[in-house]
Amino acid sequence: MTQSRFADIGACVFDAYGTLFDLHSAAAKHRAELGDKADQLSALWRTKQLEYTWLRSLMGAYADFWQVTGESLDYALAALGLERPGLKDRLMSAYLALGVYPEVPAMLKALKAAGMRCAILSNGEPAMLQAAVRNAGIEALLDGIFSVDSLGIYKPHGSVYRLAVDRLSLPARRISFQSANAWDAAGAAHFGFRVAWINRFGQQAERLPATPDAELSSLAELPALLGIG
Repeated sequence: MTQSRFADIGACVFDAYGTLFDLHSAAAKHRAELGDKADQLSALWRTKQLEYTWLRSLMGAYADFWQVTGESLDYALAALGLERPGLKDRLMSAYLALGVYPEVPAMLKALKAAGMRCAILSNGEPAMLQAAVRNAGIEALLDGIFSVDSLGIYKPHGSVYRLAVDRLSLPARRISFQSANAWDAAGAAHFGFRVAWINRFGQQAERLPATPDAELSSLAELPALLGIG
C-alpha cells in the first residue's frame, strides 16, 4: 500500500539541510577548536536556527536564512561561552561547504537515469544553497533549486510547498517530497505532497495534523519506493 502512494510521481523534491546536507558537519570541521562542546554547539545552533525561522514567520519579520543562521550561531556561542575571535566566521564559512550524506549522489543519479526530475525546496538563501550544491558536486543532477527567499516566509507555511507545485507545473499529489525534518515532513503531507520522511536517527514521529506516507532510514531506499531500479 505504501509503494502505491508513490505511483505516478512526476518529480522528487528534497529538503536541503539535514536531508541532503549534513548540517552538523560545520561544527565537526572545527571539533579540535570546539573541544567537548562541539556537538552541543551544533545541536543548539540548529535548534535556535529553526526557532528563529518559525518565530520570524509568526512575527512577520522575515530575514534571509544566512542572517538567521548567523544570529542563531551568535546565541549558541554566547550560551556555551565560546565567543572567540574569528570563530563565528570560520563556522559560517564551513556552513557553505557542508558535507553531503554519502548515499545522496548515487540516489540522485539513479533517479535522473530513470527520467525523474529532481529539485531542492529549502529555507536556505539562494547563494547558500548554490554553494552547498557546488561543494557536493550535484549541480547536474538537479532541475531546480527553490528558496523561500522569493516568498519572505519559512516552512512549514503552505505557500512554500506551493512554490514547488508552481515551478514544476505538477499537482501536489504527483510530487514526492523528502525531508529528514519530521516537522517539515508533516507540513508537506498536510499540504498534499506524497512524503517520505528520512528518519536517519530513529526519532519519534511528530504529533501534528498530517503524517508522511513512508518512513525511510536513508535516501538510498527512495528509488525502490518509487519503483526505480
